Amino acid sequence: MSAAPQPSTQHKITHSIAADMEAVNTVIRRRLRSDVPLVNQIAEYIISAGGKRIRPALVLMIANAFGYRGTHHHELAAVIEFIHTATLLHDDVVDESSLRRGRQTANAMFGNAASVLVGDFLYSRAFQMMVAVGNMRIMEILADATNVIAEGEVLQLLNMHDPDVTEERYLQVIRSKTAKLFEAAAQLGALIAGAPEEAIAAAAEFGRSIGTAFQLIDDMLDYSGNAADIGKNVGDDLREGKPTLPLIYLMQNGTPQQRQLVRACIETGDESHFDEILSAITSSGALAYTKREADKAAEQAATAIATLPDSKFKDSLLQLCAFAVNRSY
Repeated sequence: MSAAPQPSTQHKITHSIAADMEAVNTVIRRRLRSDVPLVNQIAEYIISAGGKRIRPALVLMIANAFGYRGTHHHELAAVIEFIHTATLLHDDVVDESSLRRGRQTANAMFGNAASVLVGDFLYSRAFQMMVAVGNMRIMEILADATNVIAEGEVLQLLNMHDPDVTEERYLQVIRSKTAKLFEAAAQLGALIAGAPEEAIAAAAEFGRSIGTAFQLIDDMLDYSGNAADIGKNVGDDLREGKPTLPLIYLMQNGTPQQRQLVRACIETGDESHFDEILSAITSSGALAYTKREADKAAEQAATAIATLPDSKFKDSLLQLCAFAVNRSY
């Protein structure tokens, strides 16, 4: 993989689809409108916070890589972003988070009830938009994805405060909660472009693998990043009693004293020992292990699109593989 990128790297990656991204932003603004002022206020607050917008970009890059010429990919990219935003609204309520993308979360600003209900609005608006595209296969992919994501949320809830979570259980949550929407985004891009079934399957593998790489790095950054860069409070996972891969590795490979400390902190959500746990995670090789697993996932993603014809869009997808694992935010 390439050297660690600067924040501008993402803009270089999406340069090939800059006009499409502008079109998607226009669709998002238009489709967000509601007759209920609070819906507009909260939805605008969340969308205007920005974020990496990787999932909608994935729809656009894959569609263009397969030679799509049309505008339906703009609607589908916006659908993906709405579904993602709805999950963020619900996640922050469940996790009692107060900071996302460097700003107060919607639940901190407007309350839990409003956040959940506006999340529901975004979900239902996304389904209105996908119906308008008029493709049953598209609706099937997105309906399945939203259901799997919901299952992933419940699986993660069951894993909370459980120090005996295995790496496989952790990866199952990632595949359901995070990677599934990446997978759906890539599938939609290939499908809308009329790609053959084997190419749609390869695009799905790309999305699944790149989504896994992104989440592994996110979980690593919770112990190695800083709040200004990652846009949320460092140590949130420990506070939430969330056993992510760095903690799971430490539980398997740390000293008896370290394992006892991690177990107690996961069970209670005690973040007062964060510095001690961070030191143990670093010295045990847990961060390096997590990075290696992310690199493997990114390499699998790159392999999945190896047969794509050369183009600036394929180049962007390969750059995305490097960005996924070498970022600091």
